[in-house]
Amino acid sequence: MSRKKYVMPFFILVVFETIAITLWLTLDNIFFLFNFTYIGSCVSMGFLLYLRKVKYARMMVQFTVGLYLLFYLGIISHENMMIEGFWYYLFLGVFEAAVIHYAVAKIFGPLLFGRGWCGYACWTAMVLDLLPYKRPQQPRRKIGFIRYIAFIVSLIFVLVLFLLKVPNIEGLMFWSFIVGNVFYYAIGIFLAFTLKDNRAFCKYICPITIFLKPASYYSVLRVKVEADKCISCGKCKKVCPMNVDMTNNSRKRKNATECILCFNCVEECPVKALHT
Repeated sequence: MSRKKYVMPFFILVVFETIAITLWLTLDNIFFLFNFTYIGSCVSMGFLLYLRKVKYARMMVQFTVGLYLLFYLGIISHENMMIEGFWYYLFLGVFEAAVIHYAVAKIFGPLLFGRGWCGYACWTAMVLDLLPYKRPQQPRRKIGFIRYIAFIVSLIFVLVLFLLKVPNIEGLMFWSFIVGNVFYYAIGIFLAFTLKDNRAFCKYICPITIFLKPASYYSVLRVKVEADKCISCGKCKKVCPMNVDMTNNSRKRKNATECILCFNCVEECPVKALHT
């Protein structure tokens, strides 16, 4: 493997390590050093394994990061890492836990890696990607407005808890994390089989995409096409789980902000016209 291919995993590791050290020193909490070093190491190693043609490299990252966030931070440490947790800590004025997680992974981070979070760290998607419909079997539906409803409902839910001064909100937020995840998995699996699309939940329901879209438009890390090589065979469109039009380099290309960097299109291209 040429040295040039090491750039991407090295870049990812440097970014996460910079975040880890900065938060550790700024907030005087060594947990952030461990947290972001671990996540950065997993993601960068995953990219390295992918470049070495290791099968299931992305899946390895999904489970090493996803299970850590779900079980260690969510269930063991009782931190609600879902969108409700973000609103909760934000209203408390606590710049830690879910607030930092969302800032790094879903609000500002996408300026660098787009929706890479969805492809490599989402604990909901790590399960959905195991289902049979890795390639969308039906045209995309025009029901994406549901994600906005879910986004608003999550905000209202937490806002009402604060306005009513509900006792033991911390405990309630933990159980909302558990119930919320069960609901996400249930509706995600149901939609996958109903619409024959593993990523239907991501496209139509997930409220977190509201945060991801704006910065992802300007993402540094993105798949590009060499137009002079492209033979318009359409294979990249067929294998893309998010229905992104990779034959167009414009940031306004169809579903441009939804690329999860799975690189299915890069692998499928018969003339190697796609690259990052």
